[in-house]
Amino acid sequence: MGKGSARNGNGIGTQAMFHLMMLPGMVFVAVFCYVPMVGIIMAFQDFVPAKGLLGSEFVGLEHFQYMFQLPDIGQVFTNTLVIAVGKIVLGTLMAIAFAILLNEIRVKFLKKAVQTIVYLPHFLSWVVLAAVVVNMVNLDGPVNQMLTAIGLEKINFLGSNTWFRPMVIATDVWKEFGYNSIVYLAAITAIDPGLHEAAAIDGATWRQRVWHITLPGMLPIILLMAAMSLTSILSAGFDQIYNLYSPMVYKTGDVLDTYVYRMGLIGRQYSFSTAVGLLRSVVGLILMVTANELSKRFTERKIF
Repeated sequence: MGKGSARNGNGIGTQAMFHLMMLPGMVFVAVFCYVPMVGIIMAFQDFVPAKGLLGSEFVGLEHFQYMFQLPDIGQVFTNTLVIAVGKIVLGTLMAIAFAILLNEIRVKFLKKAVQTIVYLPHFLSWVVLAAVVVNMVNLDGPVNQMLTAIGLEKINFLGSNTWFRPMVIATDVWKEFGYNSIVYLAAITAIDPGLHEAAAIDGATWRQRVWHITLPGMLPIILLMAAMSLTSILSAGFDQIYNLYSPMVYKTGDVLDTYVYRMGLIGRQYSFSTAVGLLRSVVGLILMVTANELSKRFTERKIF
C-alpha cells in the first residue's frame, strides 16, 4: 500500500515538473496570442485611439459591409488565393520530387551535403533573402544580363504585374521545398524495401517502382500535409511580399496581410483593418476544422 502511494505521489510530482516546464511557453502564448484578441472589438466600433475600446462608438457590421463594397477587395482576395495556392501546390510537388530523388543518393557524404545546401534558405529571413532576390532579378542583375546575352529583352520581374506573382511563388518554393521534403523523406524510408526488390526482380523500371510503390506508400502523409496546408490558404506570406513588392504591383501583389497593414498602420483605419483581419481569421478557422475532418476521413489521422 505504501509503495503504491509512493509511486502515485512520484507520478504527480513528475507531472507537476512537466507542467512547470511548459509554463513559460503557455504564458508567452497567452500574453501574445489570447490577450490581444480583446482588440477584435474594434471591428465592430468606430475606434478612436483617444477614446479607447470602452469609449469608441459601436457600429455593428458597418465595416464588414463597407469591406465588400470596395472595388479592390475582390482583387486582394484573388491575389491572396492565387499566390497561396501556387505556393502550396508547387511547393508540395517540389518537396515530393526532391525527397524521391534525394533518397536515391547512395553516397552518404554527398547526400548530407545536398541536404544542408537545400535546407539552408529555410533558416534565413526574408529580410535577407529579399535583398538577394532583388539584386539577382533587377534590370542590371545577373538574370537580365543572361537574357540580354541570348538576345532577349530585359524583364522588370518585381515591377511587372505579369511577373510579380510567378516570382513570389518561385522564390518561396525555392526557399522552403528542401525543408518541407523532410517529412516526405521520412515517409519514403518507412516503405518496406522488400517491395522495391520484388518489383525490380519482376522487371519493373525505376519510374514504375516510384509510381506504383513509392508514391502510394507516401500517399497518407501527402494527404495529411495537403489537409494541413488548407489552413494557410489565406496567408500568402506577409514578410516575403512586403519586402519584395512596390506600389507598381499592388494590382497583383497586394494580399490580405499587406492590405491590412497598409489600411491599419499606415492609413490609420484601425476598425476597418481589424474587420478584414477578423474575416481572414474566421475563414482560416473554418478551413482548419475542414482540414481536420478531411485528414480524419482520408488518412485516419487527426491534425488536432
